[in-house]
Amino acid sequence: MLRKLCQGFSLFGAVLSLSVSGQGRIEPLSDPIPEAIPKSDLVVAAQLFVRMPQTIDSVSVGNTNSAYARIQYLYPLPDDSGRLAINDLRGLLYLTDETGRQPQVYLDLREQNIGFDDSTFPNETGLLGFAFHPQFGEPGTPGYGKFYTSYSATVASGIADYLEDSENDHESVIAEWTSDDPTANYFSGGHREIFRIGQFDANHNIATLAFNPAANVGDPDFGMLYFSLGDGGGANDPYENGQSLANPMSTISRIDPSAGASSAYSIPPDNPFIGQAGVAPEIWAYGIRHAQHFSFDSNGTMYISDIGQSQIEEINIGVPGANYGWRLREGTFATGFGVAGGRPGPVYPRPEDEQAFEYPVAQYDHTPSNAVSSGFVYRGQAIPELYEKFLFTDMVTGRVFFIDTDNLVAGDPSPITELRVSIDGDEQNLADAVGFPNTYYSGKRADIRLGIDSAGELYLLSKGDGWIRQLRGAN
Repeated sequence: MLRKLCQGFSLFGAVLSLSVSGQGRIEPLSDPIPEAIPKSDLVVAAQLFVRMPQTIDSVSVGNTNSAYARIQYLYPLPDDSGRLAINDLRGLLYLTDETGRQPQVYLDLREQNIGFDDSTFPNETGLLGFAFHPQFGEPGTPGYGKFYTSYSATVASGIADYLEDSENDHESVIAEWTSDDPTANYFSGGHREIFRIGQFDANHNIATLAFNPAANVGDPDFGMLYFSLGDGGGANDPYENGQSLANPMSTISRIDPSAGASSAYSIPPDNPFIGQAGVAPEIWAYGIRHAQHFSFDSNGTMYISDIGQSQIEEINIGVPGANYGWRLREGTFATGFGVAGGRPGPVYPRPEDEQAFEYPVAQYDHTPSNAVSSGFVYRGQAIPELYEKFLFTDMVTGRVFFIDTDNLVAGDPSPITELRVSIDGDEQNLADAVGFPNTYYSGKRADIRLGIDSAGELYLLSKGDGWIRQLRGAN
């Protein structure tokens, strides 16, 4: 949608300055999304639920921080037990329950002989994700007792399926664990490694693991394991993994974790790129910079939260075979790599697409937020005003946002509203309320994420103080 605005024009709310220098260089956008995000009239309370045990990094490195506990995700076990699992990047998987009982260590990866290593960059390496098979609690089924973890491992601890290089910083791994007693609150059993990829840098690693909750037994998607991989690290995708299909970096990938005839996993026959020469068949969608989190709604819609480079944060809808544009696109704009004469860092007016890109359904810029983290469609009962809205967080500033999920259109970003949050009865900025010193920039870092329980209720996870807080109506 184009609208006149002063000397230029606005594309999806961004002022597009099309002036060209005498050398023919297109000028970047000084303020790609000038409209401020409005605050809702609705205030929700973040009520204390349970505090996680304090942990420490295995090694102290530069540019990290003093998180009380590096808690990342909270999900329900799919066995109607009311149990909730929470991972700490430092290698621990905990169980609590929906009554908020004291968290108990379920699995400590540091005690397993798997080459676990979170030392290169504690902020983004370690135990990065987990997913319980939908049949975890069903005896006699293929998924009984099985769950999966994604984690960082030393280069010497295995041979990578992709990008094996002795000079790698570390490797990202998926392991399958089989519990002897799925009803127990402490894991005992066996494991096997099913996937491994080399990482040339310490950041932008493997992250979320998930199964589609809308898939039933007999559906092609039932039991298929999805996982996200960043572009491999550094800045501006130096190896151009975003637009490459040769390996699963910068993708949402999809595998059948059941062992294949000659490998530790199988490729689903309906994956979009299967059978194409030179293409990694695991890839389900690509062109993603660093989707630390994606989630499925109960209807099967995938929402992808993709962290931008230095300008635009994105919410995308998962589409098989889609190209989300990185590193040529950031949000609905072009990067310096996507225009003639551009430079890395800023974004530019988008030229006519020479290939098909899937654009975000919502986006925001870095004035004043920094990095999108996790998000879920709300289907709980505690806050009826938010029912069926997609809630998501900015991990640095602690701002909580939402969008309507009706009539979302890729490339025509939906309006974003900021949710007002109270802690201890007072509406507060979360970076001030729960934050701690930010080692990337000045000020405080909230480092918050969202979790969800079996009833669709949402929780705030804050690394600075280790607390999990449940979102409830404030009145």
